[in-house]
Amino acid sequence: MATKILSQKFYDEMKKLEPRYPKKVALLLPALHAAQDETGWLPPEVLEEVGAYIGIHPAQVREVASFYTMYNLKPVGKYHLKVCTNVACALRGAEDLVEHCEKKWSIRCGETTKDRKFTLMEEECLGACGTAPAMMLNNDYHENLDVAKLDKILAGLE
Repeated sequence: MATKILSQKFYDEMKKLEPRYPKKVALLLPALHAAQDETGWLPPEVLEEVGAYIGIHPAQVREVASFYTMYNLKPVGKYHLKVCTNVACALRGAEDLVEHCEKKWSIRCGETTKDRKFTLMEEECLGACGTAPAMMLNNDYHENLDVAKLDKILAGLE
């Protein structure tokens, strides 16, 4: 690995977390979160750097990052919408929310708008069945949604 991509702030945060875990490898998930918060997504170079810091092979880092949908292995827009489409949300209108966004932005689920402002994804489950339909907008939950509430949220974005 030639040059570092992650900031000193990232490394300082990891040093603070290290004493909480029995082994350095246990830092993998927090390190991936911190790296993604800093870079917006997890390109191969960042996965390699995280692996080097923790002391594991980059392939192991990628295996973990690719398992969880919360980690982005390709660039996402400034606003990343993840709409839960599991059964409870689907029964309460999640597909309408997805279709509305697809039409509004002329993209399909899994795509990003040309201006890189919005990325739309389906999420298997956000654990909010009692307040369905739900979505995450970046790291914030929004629940009990309908198209009108969704449009109000979107109108409040820059």
